[in-house]
Amino acid sequence: MVDTRAFRDVLGHFCSGVTVVTAVVGDEPVGFTCQSFSALSLNPPQVLLCPSKRSTSWPTIRTADTFCINVLAAGQRDLSDRFAQSGGPKFDGVPWRPAKHGAPILDGVAAWFEVALGAEHDGGDHLIAVADMLDFEADSATQPLVFHRSRYGEIVSTGS
Repeated sequence: MVDTRAFRDVLGHFCSGVTVVTAVVGDEPVGFTCQSFSALSLNPPQVLLCPSKRSTSWPTIRTADTFCINVLAAGQRDLSDRFAQSGGPKFDGVPWRPAKHGAPILDGVAAWFEVALGAEHDGGDHLIAVADMLDFEADSATQPLVFHRSRYGEIVSTGS
């Protein structure tokens, strides 16, 4: 038997970025914070994300034709916290623009990927969503927000 709290604490030693997954369903933007995001394949270009099975936003987002994975920039902790909450007016006062296929790109993010859901698999208490790349962009002048040992952080550049 594995002590899940201890397992989670050890997993926390792996530093990750923080993303907010967004879509427009009907006329309403919807989104949630997702720490489980990774590159999957260059050919074909794919990424994966792992939303919790308890997510109330993912079941709605997965019905959209496209969605956007917004890689949060340093200084966007408030967006991470806002979109991590269940329910409520997450987009109130949050500036965004539509990507080529309509998914919301949050202002000021370090990078974004507009994708379409390619496949979904069971992953224990999470789902494994494979997403096919449609469009992407990064702001190379922006540092990402990172999460390590249950705390937000920023990358410190030590030069070359």
